[in-house]
Amino acid sequence: MSGPRDRPTARGDEMEKTILGSAPRYTKDQVAEAAGVPVQRAEQLWQAMGFAHVDDDAVVFTDADVAALRSLVELVSAEVIPPELESAVARSLAQTMSRLAEWQVGIFKSLLGDQFAVDVETTAQVASVILPVMEQMQDYVWRRHLAATASRELAERDPGADERLQVIGFADLVGYTRLIRDFTELELARLIDGFESLAGGVVAENHGRVIKTVGDEVLFVADTAADAAEIALTLNEEIAKNDLLPPLRIGLAQGQVLARFGDVYGSTVNIASRLTSVARPASALVDRELAASLRGHPDYRLIPLGPTKVQGFRGLHAWALRRAG
Repeated sequence: MSGPRDRPTARGDEMEKTILGSAPRYTKDQVAEAAGVPVQRAEQLWQAMGFAHVDDDAVVFTDADVAALRSLVELVSAEVIPPELESAVARSLAQTMSRLAEWQVGIFKSLLGDQFAVDVETTAQVASVILPVMEQMQDYVWRRHLAATASRELAERDPGADERLQVIGFADLVGYTRLIRDFTELELARLIDGFESLAGGVVAENHGRVIKTVGDEVLFVADTAADAAEIALTLNEEIAKNDLLPPLRIGLAQGQVLARFGDVYGSTVNIASRLTSVARPASALVDRELAASLRGHPDYRLIPLGPTKVQGFRGLHAWALRRAG
């Protein structure tokens, strides 16, 4: 469903109509009635999607809102989505789409400059040309990722299990707080773009998957110990070749991981995060389980560091990961 506005404005009407595909024509009571659901349920879903509250008499919804609400209800009725996960599915989808929307608006702003905020008509015209292309690309990328994820699930011994044995990795830029203070916004944006591009490429080339990036940190997963080790060492090596990027701290942990709505949870994730926080610049630390899996591998060397003092974990042992030879 499209996102209702906080406060309708005449300047935004043309842009909103261009993006949504039609002019608003329903209040929230009317859109809920047309979709055949109680308004309380519709409001709960809108809230889960991160949309702002609207007044009862505000006409801000379109036919697309009705169709989307009906579709979600049909998926729940057909037990494709369990009723208890209805809001969680909506929330997960909204978080992904919200970030994508912010990035796309940034493209409009960089393309149009001052015209974006002043010349709404020109902005709407540009949007009408670019949006279909973006929509096509989104559909293509989504289907490709869906196919890849489905293939991985089919290859699993127990594809129905939410918990699986994986390696979790965190890579954190050193000195990010100082960079925020010393860099201009443009310099910082270029640095983050460079970091995300480099990290994404290294992770993908070594059979891993980026789960998310948060400012100065990337969270990734790998299915095997060797893939994870190669990602960590290659990241540090490639960063060292780049004069614009500071070094990384990397932490890796292997264990059971709960995968849910595109994110990962569990003590393995926490251990990897804690190891990252105590790692030295340009180094990679691994936990006991991953060290055991890598021991004897001809390509890697493990240096025991002994017990590591980490908040929330007692007796956590760490090993520094190096290339053999």
